[in-house]
Amino acid sequence: MPAPQFKGDRFDPYKNFKFRVNWDGKAVAGISKVGGLTKTTQVVSHREGGDVSSTRKSPGQVDFGAITLERGVTHDEEFERWANKCWQLGHAAGTEVSLKDFRKDLVIEVMNEAGQKVIAYKVYRCWVSEYHALPELDASGNAIAIQSIKLENEGWERDAAVTEPDAPEFDGAAT
Repeated sequence: MPAPQFKGDRFDPYKNFKFRVNWDGKAVAGISKVGGLTKTTQVVSHREGGDVSSTRKSPGQVDFGAITLERGVTHDEEFERWANKCWQLGHAAGTEVSLKDFRKDLVIEVMNEAGQKVIAYKVYRCWVSEYHALPELDASGNAIAIQSIKLENEGWERDAAVTEPDAPEFDGAAT
């Protein structure tokens, strides 16, 4: 029998639809989609002088992939404010970038079906490399207008302080 993956009697993996994104110490409103966390390590091949038949491989530089956040268009201007810290039209030459605070750390939290935080990742030194204020508009469509930001980052790690909570139990009585 394989080793248990969860406490107690739980067998099902966590779902991907209950999550929260935090920056500046507060939850960001309305996030409907978060791109995956990816890390790629380059392979450095080399040969030793006396070994003519094979190459050896070593790990090289690590690259952390960009993360895209999506949400429905509302009057909340958080995405636009952050994007404008990297470059804003009309500023004097040399002052287009807010060097003080254009980078932010963020936390991505995953919840179980009961709404308990079960996993969290800290993402470091993010900045907006792409901002979509409005999607293509279509008078004959019926879709939600989605805006997005693409965040470059310098790495992420799992928050070890977040541990698996005890599963809540319900008595089945309606309230």
